[in-house]
Amino acid sequence: MSQDEIDIDNASLEQLRDILCNVNGKELLANRFRALFNLKCIGAESTNTEEAEKAITYIADCFQDESELLKHEVAYVLGQTHRLVAAPPLRQVLKDNNQQIMVRHEAAEALGALGDKDSLALLQDYYKNDPSLEIRQTCELAIERIKWEQSEESKTENIEKSLYTSIDPAPPMPSDVESKVEKLQRILNDQDTPLFERYRAMFRLRDLGTDEACLALASGFDDPSALFKHEIAYVFGQICNPVTVPALITVLKRETEAGMVRHEAAEALGAIGTDECTRVLESFLHDDERVVRESAIVALDMVEP
Repeated sequence: MSQDEIDIDNASLEQLRDILCNVNGKELLANRFRALFNLKCIGAESTNTEEAEKAITYIADCFQDESELLKHEVAYVLGQTHRLVAAPPLRQVLKDNNQQIMVRHEAAEALGALGDKDSLALLQDYYKNDPSLEIRQTCELAIERIKWEQSEESKTENIEKSLYTSIDPAPPMPSDVESKVEKLQRILNDQDTPLFERYRAMFRLRDLGTDEACLALASGFDDPSALFKHEIAYVFGQICNPVTVPALITVLKRETEAGMVRHEAAEALGAIGTDECTRVLESFLHDDERVVRESAIVALDMVEP
């Protein structure tokens, strides 16, 4: 059977690695993403430790690729595996100034998602010294996430069970602290509030998921931080509420917006998947920015039945 004929859903670990890393030079981007997610499921869920760790190693092999979009997704996936064996390659990516900012940011965020205490010193260093605001802010969040996980409050806070299984940069705000959309929106957009608390308000609004909560989240697109705005778009891709579509289209069309924000808006539109979303995404298949073009390809693949 040729590489082109491999059934991704029934492929071996080695076949999935070869598809992900595009060994034959002919793999479609959408198929590479599918191979990545299959490897992620094995890395996160397999009861065979050796098999899981091999899957994680194969995922990390893709950090040598040229695609910023794919490498950033590789870093995100590694952070979702719950396995600390994923931490060393993520640390190397954070330290590698030849990697794109979006990839390095996702590596730092993934270390926080893993709750990797051994990475705290490295994260502190980059929080204090990295020239990129996106990296500094991500390290700040990762540090606070790890500290929160180790704290007593993480065991006692009344946090409602989320509909979403992702390990987020911050836990949702406790439901008994604040559930009013207007107050959560104020916290979300308050530049004087610590970033970690603003993210907690963001994820609480996500979990509320009402039209009112979504429109409150959309106000975050006026924030000066590309990191903050990209997380809003990511959250919209989880919620899949069509009320967010106009805001996402506005962000995607904003050529002055950072690629990391526009890419996340494109993927959110793919997750929502209305006819309007499809038409808009098709118009960005030839965008000047590679990460946006590739995101439109992946997003349209998500829309396909």
